[in-house]
Amino acid sequence: MNALIEEARIALHVVWRRRWLALGVAWAVALVGWLAVSLIPNSYRSAAKVYVQPQSILPTAVGITANDQQASVDGVRQTLLSANTLSDVIAQTGLAKRAQTPREVAGLVSRLQTAIEIKSTQDNLFEISATLSGGGFSDAQNAHLSQDVVQKLVDRFVSGSSAGDAAEAKRSLVFMDKQLADRGAQLQDADAKRSAFEQRYLAALPGTGPIEDRIALARTQIADIDSQLAAASSSAAAIGGQLAATPATIPGAAVAGTVGGARAQVAALQGQLADDRARGWTDQHPDVVALKGQIARLSGSAAAEPVGGGPGASQPNPAYSSLAAMAAEKRANAAALAARRGQLQSDINRFAGIQQTQPEVASQQAELSRNYDVLKSGYDKLLADRETMKLRADAQASTGSVAVRVIQPPALPRVPAKPMRPLLLTGVLLLALAAGAGTAWARAKLTTSYSTPAALSAASGLPVLGAIGFVAGNKQQAALAKQLKWFAGTGGALVGSWLLLLAVEFVQRGLMA
Repeated sequence: MNALIEEARIALHVVWRRRWLALGVAWAVALVGWLAVSLIPNSYRSAAKVYVQPQSILPTAVGITANDQQASVDGVRQTLLSANTLSDVIAQTGLAKRAQTPREVAGLVSRLQTAIEIKSTQDNLFEISATLSGGGFSDAQNAHLSQDVVQKLVDRFVSGSSAGDAAEAKRSLVFMDKQLADRGAQLQDADAKRSAFEQRYLAALPGTGPIEDRIALARTQIADIDSQLAAASSSAAAIGGQLAATPATIPGAAVAGTVGGARAQVAALQGQLADDRARGWTDQHPDVVALKGQIARLSGSAAAEPVGGGPGASQPNPAYSSLAAMAAEKRANAAALAARRGQLQSDINRFAGIQQTQPEVASQQAELSRNYDVLKSGYDKLLADRETMKLRADAQASTGSVAVRVIQPPALPRVPAKPMRPLLLTGVLLLALAAGAGTAWARAKLTTSYSTPAALSAASGLPVLGAIGFVAGNKQQAALAKQLKWFAGTGGALVGSWLLLLAVEFVQRGLMA
């Protein structure tokens, strides 16, 4: 410990003996350092804080997820630093004075991209800041420009978060409408080809789909018709038995001028026949054929039936007439079922022959159906996606997927953000003093003088017999005191210059405020 203290005393003595060298070096370093610090332009920083609150009810209901909302915010952040956005900011602020040519605009855009910072301080909280300096503007102008630039960016962030997704959705709607029109035209063309093919080959077969499916359905219908025919034949036989056991007329008092039973039945059947022909039914219609048969059977009885009003006249039996009508209806139904069965069987035979003679028809029909089904499925999905996109666009246009609130607007900076000039000025002073002391100590090391007898003994390896002290006279003391005054004044001037520079800095800050 004593050795360290001794070394420190020796170093201080060495520096003190060369104090003028140390003070000169300190002044030189301080002047150069302070000049360098004064040349550093002031940078003014303005910042704003924006809170992004995702909507949680309507956007989620229409399929806008949290990832979609975050992607929207990230997209706006990237857009803020784009060349187009920054060019608009330049045109709307005082920076336009320095942007007269495209090259100058490009330079300012590059400068702003470096000066602007957008960072997320915590969940959904963003800080937008701009730090401007120099550029041919005064400190006051740079302070106002930093505030204006941040304000324009905040406005863009707020408006972009609400309108960006809506604009993108509208562009997507235009694209999807065009795709729907193209797919619709393709679907109509495929449907027309399929319809033409079915009208040519499959018009008589029931059902839809491939030929094999339609033939299978036709055979199923034939089986159903056969069961219906059996039921109709059984019912007609039962009614026929009842009709045979029921008299056509029953005795009763006839009224003069009335028509007998057979004549009344013929008249009723002829009226029904006239009604059926009025409907457009031909003579080959099963009901028409049945009516004509009944009229032919009753015509002989009607001709032989007396006309008049005697007490022995007879009248039509209502039960017989009802049974006859039911029998006619059953026969007509059976005839219609038989005709339908014959048509289906004929079509099955014809298409079975087509499958054997023209096997390409089945493959062509399958291809047409497959193409139509694929186009229809794609069209339906695209239409559903379009409706979902439209709903999302309407939701974003009305409420937006996120809500943006400015919780701290940009303020006009009163103090430079950098450099920290008072700290730099103080650092330069300390560095100058250290440089002066270091120079004096290094200069002493280059000489062969020794400050203490022990240092001389250690350097020579010989014992030191004694040391003679220096005694200054009156003149020498006066000269030494004068030198100390000059040294104190010069050193004080160095410290005073530092204090003066600090005062100037704080006065300038006060003027900005």
